[in-house]
Amino acid sequence: MNYLMIDGHGDPNSSPAFAETLEALYPVAYKLKFASKLELDRDYVVPPLEGQWWARGMDSSTVSRDKSRWDWTMMLMVPDWIEQDMFGAVFGKVGAKNPPARLGDIRLGSLAEGLCVQTLHVGSFDDEGPVLERMHHEYIPARSSGSRASTTRSI
Repeated sequence: MNYLMIDGHGDPNSSPAFAETLEALYPVAYKLKFASKLELDRDYVVPPLEGQWWARGMDSSTVSRDKSRWDWTMMLMVPDWIEQDMFGAVFGKVGAKNPPARLGDIRLGSLAEGLCVQTLHVGSFDDEGPVLERMHHEYIPARSSGSRASTTRSI
C-alpha cells in the first residue's frame, strides 16, 4: 500500500511537529485527490489518518506512557495509481502559495509490514499500555522462535 508519510518525534498532544505534520499531509492529500480526478478521471476518498508509534524501551509504551519519548510516522493512504510524477507536481502546487512548515518532510512511500502481531484495543489510548505489555511478554514469546523486533509499532 502506498502512503503519504512524515516521520516525527514527541507527544502528539503537545508537539508542534505533530500539528505541523497534519498541516502538511492534508493539503497534499486533497490536491492529489483533485489531480487524480481531473487528470486521470479517477476519484477516491481521502482515507483516515494512520500512524505508527514506537519508542526505545518498552516502558515508554507500556508502564510510564512517556509520549515525549515516542517516535512516529503519520500516514495517509493513496491509491496505487498515484505515482511519483503526480506527487511531485502536486507537491510544487502546495508549496507555491503558503507552504506548510513540514511540506519538505513528506514522502510518497510504500508500507510492507512483514510478519507482525496485531490487536484491537477498544478504549482510551492512554489505557493500552497493559495490552502492549501482554502482547510483548505473553503472546509473542509463546509463539516466537526467539527473534523479534526491538521496537513496538502501534497503528
